[in-house]
Amino acid sequence: MRKFARLAIIILILFINFSPLIARAQTGTHVDVLTVSGVIDTWTEGYLNRAIGVAEQDGAQAVVILLNTPGGSLSATQNILIKMLNARVPTIVYVSPQGAWAGSAGTFITLAGNIAAMAPGTTMGAAHPIESSGEDIQGDARDKVTNISVSLIQTIARERGRNAEWAADAVRKSIAATAQEALDLKVIDLVATDLTDLLNKVDGKKVKTSAGEVTLQTARASINRVQMNFAELFFHTLVDPNIALILLNIGLLAIAVELYNPGATIPAVVGGICIILAFVALGQLPVNWGGVIFIVLAVLLFILDIKVTGFVLTLGGIVMFVLGALMLFTPFTPPTDQIIANISVSPWVVLGLAGAMAAFFVFILGAAVRGRNYPVLTGSHTLINATGIAMTDLAPEGTVQVDSELWTAIAQDGQIEKGAPIKVLRVEGLRLQVVKK
Repeated sequence: MRKFARLAIIILILFINFSPLIARAQTGTHVDVLTVSGVIDTWTEGYLNRAIGVAEQDGAQAVVILLNTPGGSLSATQNILIKMLNARVPTIVYVSPQGAWAGSAGTFITLAGNIAAMAPGTTMGAAHPIESSGEDIQGDARDKVTNISVSLIQTIARERGRNAEWAADAVRKSIAATAQEALDLKVIDLVATDLTDLLNKVDGKKVKTSAGEVTLQTARASINRVQMNFAELFFHTLVDPNIALILLNIGLLAIAVELYNPGATIPAVVGGICIILAFVALGQLPVNWGGVIFIVLAVLLFILDIKVTGFVLTLGGIVMFVLGALMLFTPFTPPTDQIIANISVSPWVVLGLAGAMAAFFVFILGAAVRGRNYPVLTGSHTLINATGIAMTDLAPEGTVQVDSELWTAIAQDGQIEKGAPIKVLRVEGLRLQVVKK
């Protein structure tokens, strides 16, 4: 029953973790609407790349990106820009709701849209590059990163027919603009009060995509919300410095508890998971390395579980394996007809591998290892000190019965009468050396 309980818990956890949030194919005219809120990071990049791929496949009129961000990773932003500039579907970036802003990396993304729009009361700009800690970049690296960023934002602005000089100053001088100022400066294309107003205003506009010129038909288009899937939302949430700091503290406390109570197991597993997640979230550990570490630790926990009673290590190994797989690969990626295929993995493959690894270590290899500790029930040595009955007179040789088997026996004391109880001293070939008990 305990084995079945373990398996049921594993299946339940994996089912919850891998219930994919995949947008269904739409019929009729529609637009796919994405929501990007918070820091631009690896998971935001994966989300936008996946969602734009969905829009290219499901025949959306356009992708509308609802943007509200203070900025983020330059490398993630560059990958997003590449996807947007080469998209076969029109991209509309809409800084909203009121009070939102497209700061730093958000300015690059806004300018990269085929259509750039802002809601009243929003702001964009202040795109000067800084360290992940919030401090200014020091030394020669500052000029290098600044110049590269200026060239990149000017290229994007000119490609989309926008004010390249203002874009450059947003990087060099960290200038910013309100929605109306951005419109007057020709940094954006329009100001819209809400999503419906936006779709009405862009209806009929012609935009250029990698697939050719497209005339937008959005006035009566239905809205298809493409949300972050579980993995993207989970890891994106961890990037919040407050959550990362909480995870680091929980991890350190859990390890301290394990050190004061060796063998408790649960604190060690929880602490290890929290510390690795915290280092990844704080940018101190590359995402791919975090995934590798999780998978290696998962295998170690599976091996240790063979020697330990209970299912804590198995459960911890399953969680680590799943987290590692999600870090190393991007699941839930739709099929693509591009020449270069996306590196992705099916969630069911991850689920199957996790279940198979757990089953192998817990049930198959575990049973084999535990079997080595069982006493051997066959062999001549099992007869030593065994008792039986003399079936004939032993003078000194005769027949005895031991464990329901008949054996030729030699009486060590010279003679044993029929029916007397005997005890085996040793085994010599097919003969037993016995004495009268």
